[in-house]
Amino acid sequence: MAKLVFLGRLEDLAGGPDRDVAPGPLEAVLAGLPVELAVALLGDRVRIARNGELITERGGIVLEEGDEIAFLPPVSGG
Repeated sequence: MAKLVFLGRLEDLAGGPDRDVAPGPLEAVLAGLPVELAVALLGDRVRIARNGELITERGGIVLEEGDEIAFLPPVSGG
């Protein structure tokens, strides 16, 4: 299994802090999620980290066994 981790408001949308998923292309994994959650995760301002390292290029991400993909929403405040 691989794991998706949702931080901030994304955790509320996902209904929990994380979700175990089958390895495979990230696009296919996201297609199996509720539409509202998948759209939020694909937002331009949401950052993605794979196994603790930020990813700058989103295309072609393939989750492997044991991977952890964290979705980091934009930080707001003042």
